Amino acid sequence: MDQGRQYRRIRSGGPDPAVRRQDREKVARTHVEATARANFAAQAQTHATVVDLLEARNNADLARRVDETARLRFGLTAGVIAIERPGGVPAGWRALPEEGADGLLGPAGIARMGAPRAAQALFDERADQVASVALVRLAIWTPAGRGAGLRLARPRRLRQRHGRRTGGLLARVVERTAERWPAL
Repeated sequence: MDQGRQYRRIRSGGPDPAVRRQDREKVARTHVEATARANFAAQAQTHATVVDLLEARNNADLARRVDETARLRFGLTAGVIAIERPGGVPAGWRALPEEGADGLLGPAGIARMGAPRAAQALFDERADQVASVALVRLAIWTPAGRGAGLRLARPRRLRQRHGRRTGGLLARVVERTAERWPAL
């Protein structure tokens, strides 16, 4: 450090503006790098999840994979596929009452994140661990896409900006995969 800089630092009681700027830049750079690493890791986990879901052998296996993936890859409490329709429900899926999807998402709602409210009942014995849910409407076996949904639950609050996009992508994968097998 040159003498003039040293003098300004002593006189002002702290580092000069150039040093403070360098410190801010270093902190910002570290933050950007950490964010990039986290985004890359999330993208890799999402890719692996898509591949895993596409390997499902039937609807029961798909439901098991959704739950297992939610818990093991993303650290969530549970992953549930629920459907609202008369008749049988595929093994491993949850039944919704008539208009149940509309009750959870609203009549025109495609996705919702936040407090579990009525959705908590879909998580059975893990319901008391659920603090936040991501609900996504699916279009399985119906042209209008009414009555089915992917539910992801987390013990802490879900992050809006990442959870909605990832949940939407995984919901589309679940739709396409479930349509490979006939409805009951």
